[in-house]
Amino acid sequence: MNDTDNFVSSAEPNTISRMAEALENGEITSRTLAVRLIERHHSVDDTIQSFLKIDEAEVIAEAEASDQRRKSGKSRSRFDGLPIAIKDNISVRGQSCGCASRILEGYTALYDATVITRLKQAGFVCFGRTNMDEFAMGSSTEFSAYLQTRNPWNIDHVPGGSSGGSAAAVSSGQAIAALGSDTGGSIRQPASFCGVVGLKPTYGRVSRYGLVAFASSLDQIGPITADVRDAAILLDILAEHDPRDSTSLPTGNDGFEKALDAVDITSLKLGVPKEYFDCDGLSAEVRSAVEDTVARYEKAGAGIVEVSLPNTKYAVAAYYIIATAEASSNLSRFDGIRYGDRSRDAENLLETYLKTREAGFGLEVKRRIILGTFVLSSGYYDAYYSKAQKLRTLIRQDFENAFEECDVILAPASPTTAFRIGAMSDPLEMYLSDIYTIPVNLAGICAISVPVKVGSDNLPIGVQLIGASMQERSILQAGHWLMQEV
Repeated sequence: MNDTDNFVSSAEPNTISRMAEALENGEITSRTLAVRLIERHHSVDDTIQSFLKIDEAEVIAEAEASDQRRKSGKSRSRFDGLPIAIKDNISVRGQSCGCASRILEGYTALYDATVITRLKQAGFVCFGRTNMDEFAMGSSTEFSAYLQTRNPWNIDHVPGGSSGGSAAAVSSGQAIAALGSDTGGSIRQPASFCGVVGLKPTYGRVSRYGLVAFASSLDQIGPITADVRDAAILLDILAEHDPRDSTSLPTGNDGFEKALDAVDITSLKLGVPKEYFDCDGLSAEVRSAVEDTVARYEKAGAGIVEVSLPNTKYAVAAYYIIATAEASSNLSRFDGIRYGDRSRDAENLLETYLKTREAGFGLEVKRRIILGTFVLSSGYYDAYYSKAQKLRTLIRQDFENAFEECDVILAPASPTTAFRIGAMSDPLEMYLSDIYTIPVNLAGICAISVPVKVGSDNLPIGVQLIGASMQERSILQAGHWLMQEV
């Protein structure tokens, strides 16, 4: 392997909007599209390893059923028959849902997640299970129990994580779009590393029912796509109140795709957080890309204001207390008794628990469970967890104050471009790489990563557009304009 290895699709990317039009015009059939994607998968994924599994026969059968519906005038929507890849922690009835972990090996989902129900109602075809960091705990997809996904732009580098499989699948042309989940940047960071678009909706905007929980107050499902319009299309489909999710917000979608055609960049007030440029790890090339993007908006007539997010420096510490505490609680259900793999060597119930978890959980998952159990333990709850929650409130207030001065905040998506596989052996160094994405999850607001440049190392650079709670329309409009200008 060398720096010239590049598996990014050289053809113009297949987008949801373009392929939907082709299907409606009879230029292509759903079956033909599915076969082409499967062929692309066979040609590149032995190297990229973005998918854990694709049931090719099922995909083709569903595509043929869509073609028959379209032929008989009974299409479910203009998107009927379009394939979409699914991260391995989102339940699809009858398919494996293993979270890239040994402890769930052999588990088959018994129901559809709400987002899958919504996609199927629109006629989308579920196209395989994408690789991920085990239980979504990681920033590089190096912590999958099965595969090492590689960055299609340079296979010696990581695709980001934890939704690295989804981002790599879209970037390499194996998928038109994919679903991921974002707990601390797990959609936006891999999207930036792989040169695609990643949207993290407002917490509660998209139902989490059927998403295997990592940290329940932070997790959010969102799309990874080739362009911003596709992200808006999928949010239109996915954003709806769900009574099965107690955190689901009562409002539905806001016509996100239609809003893209009414962009007035001169009415946009863009905030640039000064603290985001004081981080020691911010590379000169990423800084330059962000500054160039700000200049591009300013030249087009957008207002630029400096804003302050003073508690940013505490975000990583607060996040890795709150997230690990919730992970410790959520992952206690995986014991080998009710579902998933079970140790065959145990002689009693206690040994069953211990040996199943020892063999089933990977190193990073164990690390986070131990840390989370510690911060929740007697004598440490007030010293760590309680203080972290107070910091979370301050971070949320920082954003509220900033949005009184601007409509959208522009920031880096990551301090660097994609790093080499194995380069971050220190867990703390890996955690610090999420400094720009974590505050958004703590505040429960929305953000989108948009590619703006290819760096000198031939790796893509993305910027992050952050919006206030329920202001996805603003960031989608700003991102759509930006992609037209790049």
